[in-house]
Parts: sequence; C-alpha cells; structure tokens
Amino acid sequence: MFSLAGQVALVTGGSQGIGRATALALAENGADVAVMARSLDKCEAVAEEIRALGRRALAVRGDLESAEEIQAAVARVAAELGPIGILVNNAAITKDGLMLRMKREDWDAVINTNLTGVFLLTQQILPMMTKARRGRIINLTSVVAQSGNVGQVNYISAKAGIIGMTKAVAREYAARNITVNAIAPGYIETPMTAVMAAAARDAMLSQIPLKRPGTDRDVAAAVAFLASDEAGYITGQVLNVNGGMYM
Repeated sequence: MFSLAGQVALVTGGSQGIGRATALALAENGADVAVMARSLDKCEAVAEEIRALGRRALAVRGDLESAEEIQAAVARVAAELGPIGILVNNAAITKDGLMLRMKREDWDAVINTNLTGVFLLTQQILPMMTKARRGRIINLTSVVAQSGNVGQVNYISAKAGIIGMTKAVAREYAARNITVNAIAPGYIETPMTAVMAAAARDAMLSQIPLKRPGTDRDVAAAVAFLASDEAGYITGQVLNVNGGMYM
C-alpha cells in the first residue's frame, strides 16, 4: 500500500475497465477521486464504490473532444474536492480500419479524443500542480504504440503521440516536482477487449510469455505506484504492463 492521503485524483474514462479499477486503487491508498467519462450514470456508480471505501468522490461528465467540457469538469473538481494533484489520462476510443479504408472522421475522432484531449486536460491541470510544487501525471498508452498493429493506424498514432507528450512534459515540469510517466498495457481483460473474436484472443495470448491476459487491477497497481511518493524519482518513463508481450 502507498499513502496517497491528502491527494485529489482525477481519472478519465473512469466508468469501467482500467479506469474504474484505477479510481478504486487510488481511493484504497487514501486519495479522494473524481471520476470522469461521457456516461455520468456509470461514473456515479464508481463514485459510490469509492465513498464506500471512506473517501470523497465526485462523478463528472466530460467529453475529451470538447475543450469547454474539459474546462468545466476541472473547475468543478477543484471547487468540490480541491486542487488536483494526480491526473490519470486513461480515456480512449477506437475506430479501427485498414489504412486505405479509414474515413477521415474516424481518424479525427480518435486523435481528438485520445491525444488532443489528453493535451487539453493536462494543460488545464498543470497550473494547480505548479502552484503546489507537486504533481503526478500518468498517461495510458498501449503495447501497440510500440509494436504496431494492423487496422489501428489512428489509435496507434495517438498512443505513440502520448509517449512523446509524456517525455516532453516530464522535461518541462521536472523542476516543479511534477512527474509525468506513461503506462503501456498489453492484452488486458476489459469490456473493450471482451468483444474480440476467440481466434484473435488466442493469437494474442500466444504472444504473452506469462500465458495469461492481464487484469485491470494489474494496471491499476502500477498507476497507484507511479502516483505515490515512492515513485518520486521516476519521470519520463514508459512502464510496460504486458506479461512480457513486448520486450
């Protein structure tokens, strides 16, 4: 267990999967947590789970394609829970398709949500961390950002961009005691991967030396560590949580 007592965290895409597990892990380690997603009902259900752990929680609606919604969500979290000291950029969408068949609107939607949205949200929160002279930003990228994958040029471009953004922001804000790291999950059992065909799932498992898919709690534990004081000398890094799938 890591002590995150006194910290306020914001987790995007926190209504299910890795986001939900991360929000709960941060709360279990003492943080108060705001859960942000496009589905407010699902966010509120996760917020209730956090409150049951004895922590303060807030559900906020926020579409990462909207700069106005991002600004409003951050302002509400800061007003109701306090300055945000931990940011987990987890929310992402997929609109897969082969390169020559991919529609421009599918490219734009994924880039806008998965990359530009992370930029806009981080930009809103950095002034709070700068003032506090302490911050933890954890960005969720993906194993495919490093290995490539057929039919995901938009998703992979966004997730690879997050790695670059992580390193750039880490360098800019290290002097303010703000660390910025990325986590690259491999094949994790979540609602997003549950729809995969059995053949695709078996092919994925065959590439994993540990011979099992990861769980959302595997990723959440890594986030909790990077959010803690114990990880205070780690910045600009990509932590692979993939069972050895990509080495």
